[in-house]
Amino acid sequence: MTLSTADQSKLESFWQHCVTNQYFNIGYPESADFDYSQLHRFLQFSINNCGDWNEYSNYLLNSFDFEKDVMSYFAELFSIALEESWGYVTNGGTEGNMFGCYLGRELFPDGTLYYSKDTHYSVAKIVKLLRIKCRAVESLPNGEIDYDDLMAKITADQERHPIIFANIGTTMRGAVDNITTIQQRLRQAGIARHDYYLHADAALSGMILPFVDHPQPFSFADGIDSICVSGHKMIGSPIPCGIVVAKRKNVARISVEVDYIRAHDKTISGSRNGHTPLMMWAALRSHSWADWRHRIKHSLEAAQYAVDRFQASGIAAWRNENSITVVFPCPSERIATKYCLATSGNTAHLITTPHHHDNSMIDALIDEVVADAQLEAWRSTRAPAQQTAGERLPTASFNLRTHY
Repeated sequence: MTLSTADQSKLESFWQHCVTNQYFNIGYPESADFDYSQLHRFLQFSINNCGDWNEYSNYLLNSFDFEKDVMSYFAELFSIALEESWGYVTNGGTEGNMFGCYLGRELFPDGTLYYSKDTHYSVAKIVKLLRIKCRAVESLPNGEIDYDDLMAKITADQERHPIIFANIGTTMRGAVDNITTIQQRLRQAGIARHDYYLHADAALSGMILPFVDHPQPFSFADGIDSICVSGHKMIGSPIPCGIVVAKRKNVARISVEVDYIRAHDKTISGSRNGHTPLMMWAALRSHSWADWRHRIKHSLEAAQYAVDRFQASGIAAWRNENSITVVFPCPSERIATKYCLATSGNTAHLITTPHHHDNSMIDALIDEVVADAQLEAWRSTRAPAQQTAGERLPTASFNLRTHY
């Protein structure tokens, strides 16, 4: 491959941009401290994992053996026997969520999908693509699903086969829907276990809860039917990817035979990136259980450090149990842009992924938030007539009130 001098210069500029901003993301949940240099040589091959990794494929350049190891790891992590499960390495959390909803719809074609208003935006796309009846459920102040509203809507709909979309760590607040409570409430309403489907979106927290001392319920042992986790978040990957695991008996409903590759396909995407299973395999093989526990402990301690620093300065910050997502009132647009913060309404968050080896970026962000808040408070005490035009703030750029 030969590029012009101008094109090479453009690539070099992008390289410098990436190097400069590699560890920028305090507002988004992507771990950046990964090293897959041992896999660089495989980029010269078109590795395509089309079909079932547990079967022979006529397309020989696949990484099925590595994908099988990855799925074995996550089956154990999520408490289901490998032979009773099936899943695959996806293109990301949205595909994993679509796979779970697809299985639920195939099991209950007339069922209604229930999800909280704190659920990831992709679910709205998924219900349109799959044409599933759906109902948005209110959320509690901390971001959990409102269990009373969930049951009220199921009762009002007279739904006997609900498909429940549970969040194991919501996007903005890191909240975990209590799947034990959901199941108890369904049982009390007379809905038997075999009459509903329960999918768990554990995009971020799926690699947190297995490694803490007191996790909320999240696994197949706790009653879920499928679960997905992102590979580019707590694990870290240069390519967005994910892992979805489901009960094999439910996956069998969607299997199709593909004669020209002599294999069965059970996936959403068909042809799949064969490089990401290699990356997930390398990441899992190069980190021990103790390593993961250490990474998670470090991230949780950093999150609590941020909460403590915010609160000591009078900023109403908080986090949910076992969450590395720190929620605080939305700062000025300048700060949000500078630190690439995710914001929603009057709320922002920072996320303490493992590549933040010290608290320097947390401190820098909090220092600016506090300085802006103090300046706003000072200016608000002065009568408008006393302020010069240059002193006036354009609008209230910082809200010290929490969302409760």
